[in-house]
Amino acid sequence: MAKDVALVLSSGGARGLAHIGAIEELQSQGYNIRSVSGCSMGALIGGVFAAGKLEEFREWMKTIDRRRMLELTDFSLSLNHLAKGTRIIEAIMEFVPDVEIADLPIPYSAVATDWRSGREVVFREGSLFQAIRASISLPTFYEPVQRDGMILIDGGVTNPIPMNRVVRHPGDILVAIDVSGHDYKAQSEMQQELAEKRKHSTSLSQQILNRLIPDNLEFNYYTMLSRVNSIMIRQNSKLMAQLMKPDILVDIQMSRYTTFDFDKSEKLIAIGQKKTQQALEKYLSKVV
Repeated sequence: MAKDVALVLSSGGARGLAHIGAIEELQSQGYNIRSVSGCSMGALIGGVFAAGKLEEFREWMKTIDRRRMLELTDFSLSLNHLAKGTRIIEAIMEFVPDVEIADLPIPYSAVATDWRSGREVVFREGSLFQAIRASISLPTFYEPVQRDGMILIDGGVTNPIPMNRVVRHPGDILVAIDVSGHDYKAQSEMQQELAEKRKHSTSLSQQILNRLIPDNLEFNYYTMLSRVNSIMIRQNSKLMAQLMKPDILVDIQMSRYTTFDFDKSEKLIAIGQKKTQQALEKYLSKVV
């Protein structure tokens, strides 16, 4: 049975921390990751892994709480972004030195999107952190990266799980970890349950809030645009899976966690580990 892996890590914001658990589970079961490609948060985790600093990154993530997140967000008064995105990269570079992608011990690639042309941009050489910074440029949140006449934004816009960009070696298996999906049904059920609890609360403050705040507050401009964007990314990732047919697809849909839940790293890592373990068991049952 093949144990060499070409690994692909999807976009997904903080949910991408589940990639750490996926990588650790693969390694614990004896799989040898020989190449990695990633998009957005997947590009970050994949790059840190390729540089041999995944354990240090996990320990650092344990220190991240809401206050620290605010400290690392370099807010900017701009018409096209809320944060510069420099501070977070500099913080990671304190324990993961920047290197040339060509000098990494395994082949690595990251995907971004050129806002001008609408085309996918693949990084296979140059600065590791410049590639990561371009790939994580979440539209309207992080400042786009300007390079060679391009305006680079998040790779999830064009290729949220770049299975077609990872280097393949003879005899390896293609493993893709997809955290781009949301379990909207479970999420809606949770919201309805909370709404019912609020309605039947006996506290005076909650009764006042019930009168002031409409039941459908969660349906607004922000949630509308956020969900539309998520649905489009999800459809693109499903189409890529149909096209590339990975040997193992770890499909992790979440209902509790959002793009910015970076203070919940250990819970997200545990989800990635568990889901990968289940996917590997299913795969082994077919090939053994």
